[in-house]
Amino acid sequence: MIHTRGLKKRYGKTQALAGLNLNVEKGAIFGFIGQNGAGKSTTMRILATLMLPDEGEAEVAGIDVIKHPEAVRRVVGYMPDFFGVYDDLTVGEYLQFYATLSGIKGDKATRLCDDLLELVDLSRKREDFVEGLSRGMQQRLCLARTLIHDPQVLLLDEPASGLDPVARSEMRDLLKELTRMGKTILISSHILTEMAELCTHVGMITGGQIVREGTVAEVLWASENPAWRMRLLTDPEGAASVLAALGSVGDISVGENYVQFRCDSGAEGAADALAAVVGAGYKVSRLAEVESSLEETFVKLAREEVKA
Repeated sequence: MIHTRGLKKRYGKTQALAGLNLNVEKGAIFGFIGQNGAGKSTTMRILATLMLPDEGEAEVAGIDVIKHPEAVRRVVGYMPDFFGVYDDLTVGEYLQFYATLSGIKGDKATRLCDDLLELVDLSRKREDFVEGLSRGMQQRLCLARTLIHDPQVLLLDEPASGLDPVARSEMRDLLKELTRMGKTILISSHILTEMAELCTHVGMITGGQIVREGTVAEVLWASENPAWRMRLLTDPEGAASVLAALGSVGDISVGENYVQFRCDSGAEGAADALAAVVGAGYKVSRLAEVESSLEETFVKLAREEVKA
């Protein structure tokens, strides 16, 4: 549904995008993960036809972003990280205004606004002024505005920014409902725990390039040298000393009843470590891989990029 090849964009001496290749499949909630300045917003602005790349290609729903921007705008809804609202309008008037801009008028516009307000749970706020809404409600109203022309693809730049936990949960539920309605969503965020719960796929961007991409499970499993935790019935310090003597084991830490470590050869190395500890007479109750998080994986990749 979204494909870019070799996208490059420079602002003066700053290289915002350095040959970015991105692939988002139809129906996905794709999390775009990266530090501030990594190129997330620049990519979204190019896809939304608000900015031209210096080099490269981009398509949305099979339409060339550069050659046919007007056609792209008909299938894309873009919600920027900072957006303006008209404080002197009521919620209903605000949506009616944007419906008119999209060429939707009369009873059709009224029905559409009613449906969108119900979708974002703001029907009871129809006569309230926009300036009186909470930050979370304003975000939901902006999302409703983005949906006015029924786009196939949503580009959402930090939609949960500044929201409290309850509002973030409501936004997450709303985005899941939109995918059930057939929307494809590209969403950027720095709240990585939220992305892991919400997204079906993620792409990690650093230095203006995608450094890892795939389903959430694929990205986490692809992380090299996962940590392993060995639970012991007694003397975890003694078990740690056995592990320390193994050349393939490192990053050892000791807890109240466990030892955590990393090894060079994955599961095979962990099995060898287990055999060594058991062979030394220590009683092990459990050995398990420590589940990685998106945050841990991204931080590791970002550090590797800096070293390179």
